[in-house]
Amino acid sequence: MKQNKLFVYAAAAVVVVLLGGCGQGYQNGWLYPEDVKTVYVEMFDTTGFRRGYEYELTDAICKLIESRTPYKIVSDRNVADSVLSGNLGIGVGVLAGDPYTGRALENETVVNVNVTWKNLKTGELLVDNEVVYASSTYSTQLGQTINYSIRRSVNEVAQKVVEQMQISW
Repeated sequence: MKQNKLFVYAAAAVVVVLLGGCGQGYQNGWLYPEDVKTVYVEMFDTTGFRRGYEYELTDAICKLIESRTPYKIVSDRNVADSVLSGNLGIGVGVLAGDPYTGRALENETVVNVNVTWKNLKTGELLVDNEVVYASSTYSTQLGQTINYSIRRSVNEVAQKVVEQMQISW
């Protein structure tokens, strides 16, 4: 009798443990919306006076979409299922300065992208004006340039833009 009770309690504990993990928001589906197959990427606009990096950002995003998502990049907006667009902003600041000369010892670049992704079939905004940031430091004392730092930040923010294309959990 005591063994039967113990067996019932053990079985109940196993059921509770097995079912306890269910319903926690986990899913076994795709990471990306399935109704989209092709993406048209508009040239990203820049909001600052530093020009040329919008080309690098657009190129990096296209390459990442092709390599890390199930989507194909198309060059004609009329045949695309969706369109990705956005604005690029670049800021530069000083992190550490020499107290005697006032020269910057370490600088930082911050790249922010405001991105929108629209499903052209349904009109639904898949990503609605999400802002993603990336930053990088550089030091002229070490032979690094501002262009080096901005390019690093642009590549990092391109990865974050492509991550925004995943279905939110």
